[in-house]
Amino acid sequence: MLVLRLILAIVLGLVLGSIVNMALVMLGGVVVPPPPGADMNTPEGIRAALPLLGPGHYIFPLLAHALGTLAGAFIAARVTEQRKLLGAMIVGAFFFIGGILAATMIPAPAWFVVLDLAIAYFPCAWLGYRFARPRP
Repeated sequence: MLVLRLILAIVLGLVLGSIVNMALVMLGGVVVPPPPGADMNTPEGIRAALPLLGPGHYIFPLLAHALGTLAGAFIAARVTEQRKLLGAMIVGAFFFIGGILAATMIPAPAWFVVLDLAIAYFPCAWLGYRFARPRP
């Protein structure tokens, strides 16, 4: 029963973390609009727009990855009864794998990929676990 609850917690964390991620990505396009004429919906369009993007265009993708992972890990750690850190880190690992896949499919500057992979996944999964722990 505990294993089933852990699996359910991880799935729930992945679903809710993905919702947070996508909401922030969509909000980012409104707050920091893409350059005029840029098609940010395809890898080819992003590749063509890359020279026109400034550092501000990378804030929301980084926030989406970090806060999506944090929210998912938090939910996983709150829902499961035991192995809270394991649940949070598994959620972080899934999002990390997604980040690696996205980095290979969607062009981005190397500095962003390194920063994203270094801070948005496992550190945020650990923070989600820490925030989910009961306070004394």
